[in-house]
Amino acid sequence: MSSPFRGTTICAVRKDGKTAIAGDGQVTMGESVIFKSTARKVRRLYNGKVVIGFAGAVADAFTLCEKFEEKLIQCGGNLERAAVAIAQMWRGDQAMRQLETQMIVADQDTLLILSGTGEVIDPDGGVVAIGSGGNYALAAARALVQNTDFSAHEIAEKALHIAASICVFTNDNIVVEDV
Repeated sequence: MSSPFRGTTICAVRKDGKTAIAGDGQVTMGESVIFKSTARKVRRLYNGKVVIGFAGAVADAFTLCEKFEEKLIQCGGNLERAAVAIAQMWRGDQAMRQLETQMIVADQDTLLILSGTGEVIDPDGGVVAIGSGGNYALAAARALVQNTDFSAHEIAEKALHIAASICVFTNDNIVVEDV
């Protein structure tokens, strides 16, 4: 059964050796009700060395976040190993395969998407976005990377503001974390 509560838009930008992950604060219930406008969907893990952002069914996202943090600890903070381990677990576990969520994870060296099908994806061009407003944020971030001198933080934040002006499932209560 699909969760009625959805977290929405996350955008990550890697530029000049810095990565910023931005997320809006909206949680939507069904197709027409804003349930919460101040949710925090971007978080730090592993003593602040890893930043994650999640979109999708809220309860599923929290479950995956907890399991990812466990794998991160087991892998000694190695982000790629933890991502592959969680993907293997996601694919092999009947209950986890039902999770309707995606995550963007980053540390000082790596930026990855963990998809709802158990995939680990290294995005092209250092720009990625997920969630209902993800395509808007992705297009905005790519344009800003190519045509401005803004920092990764500024681009991720501006891309979310642009997505919020277009997507009804994205708001402008934006949190940005840098790594």
